[in-house]
Amino acid sequence: MTPIRRRLLVLVTAVLLLAGVGTGMVLHAADRADRANQPQSGGPAVSTGKLTLDQKNRLTFVNAAAGPHRTAVASVPSADPKSGRTASDLKCARFYAAAGTGICLQSNPGVLKQSNRALLLDADLRTRHTYALAGTPSRARVSPSGRFVAWTVFVSGESYSSAFFSTRTSVLDTRTMKLTPSLETFSIVLDGKSYQAADVNFWGVTFASDDDTFYATLNTANKTYLVRGSLSRRTVTTLAENVECPSLSPDGTRVAFKKRVLSRTDLWHEYVLDLRTLKETALAERHSVDDQATWLDNRTVAYALPTDGKVGSSDLWSVPANGTGTPRLLISGASSPAPL
Repeated sequence: MTPIRRRLLVLVTAVLLLAGVGTGMVLHAADRADRANQPQSGGPAVSTGKLTLDQKNRLTFVNAAAGPHRTAVASVPSADPKSGRTASDLKCARFYAAAGTGICLQSNPGVLKQSNRALLLDADLRTRHTYALAGTPSRARVSPSGRFVAWTVFVSGESYSSAFFSTRTSVLDTRTMKLTPSLETFSIVLDGKSYQAADVNFWGVTFASDDDTFYATLNTANKTYLVRGSLSRRTVTTLAENVECPSLSPDGTRVAFKKRVLSRTDLWHEYVLDLRTLKETALAERHSVDDQATWLDNRTVAYALPTDGKVGSSDLWSVPANGTGTPRLLISGASSPAPL
């Protein structure tokens, strides 16, 4: 056999082996997902039904409970969140909604790479537009008026605790359908001075009610900052350090956020920041919270925590926003809460 033919044989063999490994991984993931989609005894009551985003006094979320409706967008009465949940046909990795507008981030595994996309939804959960995503879904938000939608994906790395990761955060104007592919094109004012750097990352957008102001996390030089941004001026300004995944209160006066407890670790505690005084209040939750909290009202925030002993599942918890009280289980087997 000639050297050229040997090299070709090695190349073909390597390609076949890689294809076999990739196919095996996909089949294993599919088998694991199929098992998780089987009905489980003792799980929450879930039934298929009509779910719209213009319903009042409902709490929507992504159903994380094992069974045929796993990852489906579901809802429960806000006053009785432990009651039976109504599940739609829409399945999402991340979801959020406000004022009849919804955003669904989907991630589907493939042999060579996963397929990720964002679905802009109307009040009946019908897809208005579809956008290809540059990476794995991470965060999603809708402005109070429903005009603006934001999402964050991991372009590299798989979590905010990874040694190396890169994110991309996009903002969509649902009125004009103009998409800002990356907040990294916005001008940055850091500590009162114009700032530029190659390692800039943004994530965790939350919108104010004026359809211009937003807050987000800026990461650069191994530090994270809370920034206040202007969509019309395309600028962001730093306000405080060590702030991640902000969530603006309904009255616009405070931001709930996760604060890294130890540098270069995946330990975060949940805090609330007064935007007028920049005073921080630690919340009663003592578990590490790796989530963008959601305000249920001006007094209470909700967030997801991993379910004990269940890989890939999470539960929703709530806690008073003033630092008092104790955490309470809101909805088992759930994530991505969005009060209607």
